Amino acid sequence: MKSQLFFILLAIIAGAVLPVQAGLNVQLGKSVHQPIFAAFASFLIGTLGLLIYLFILKFDFSSITQTKTVSPVVWMAGILGAFYVAAVIILAPKLGTALTFILVVAGQMTISLILDHYGILGLPIKHINWQRLLGVAFLVAGVLLIRRF
Repeated sequence: MKSQLFFILLAIIAGAVLPVQAGLNVQLGKSVHQPIFAAFASFLIGTLGLLIYLFILKFDFSSITQTKTVSPVVWMAGILGAFYVAAVIILAPKLGTALTFILVVAGQMTISLILDHYGILGLPIKHINWQRLLGVAFLVAGVLLIRRF
């Protein structure tokens, strides 16, 4: 467990920054009156940040040539990421941050169960069981509670 503590904390921090990122992106979208441009700007700044980080790490850019062998389907990850950021920028002001993210998490958990169960995208198979379904049911109950109150 101790060896995974760092990764558990990193996952919690990653989850904690998402609503902050959404709030900042919503503010940008309001400022420019265009949520899709806000998503684009967010990705552009993120790309520049990653590029600077790669230079700091002295990344060997020669490995980029290996991307020729990558399946074209894999590149959809960038489009899915852009969709996610744009959707959150649009949804957070309409639904509120808490409801937006509980719905996002409910969607993530539902699809994650399916991906795990069938080993889709090369993921290790982890079958759906009643305990995992109960976890998703609790998320749905959370959605209903947050929506109601």
